[in-house]
Formats: sequence, C-alpha cells, structure tokens
Amino acid sequence: MKTAISIPDNLFLAAEKLADRLGLSRSALFQNALRSFLQEHRDEGVTEGLNAVYKKSDRSSRLDPLLEQLQGASLAAEDWE
Repeated sequence: MKTAISIPDNLFLAAEKLADRLGLSRSALFQNALRSFLQEHRDEGVTEGLNAVYKKSDRSSRLDPLLEQLQGASLAAEDWE
C-alpha cells in the first residue's frame, strides 16, 4: 500500500543517508523503522487493560483465606535440618 506522510527535511535527509549506508531503499527503511516501533509498543495496551479491569474490581487481590489454608495443608511437611 502506498501512503504519503509529511516529515521534517532534516529527518528525511537523515533517513536518506541511513538507507544509503545500509543499502536499503527508503521504503524498506521506513518499513523496518515502523515495524520496530510497533514491536516496541505492542504490549502497552495489555497493561492498561489489566489496570482498568482491576481498578473496577471491589474484590481484594489477596488469596481467599480458606483456599490459602487448604493449600498450606496440602504441602508435605519438610524437615529443615
């Protein structure tokens, strides 16, 4: 897909120089840069979503006391000699 974007002249010139140095076309350089940027920011929405879910919850995030007791009782006693 073709698209048109506006960028400052100095950024364009720096991109041209880097593409030339790396032996890439301008399109390849911009594709790689955008891919890298998206990869870097891909998980941000996950944390925000989880924060929103837990913010709305009135329940404590602490383990239920009965469940905690049952889990503790299910563990074998260990001798710490």
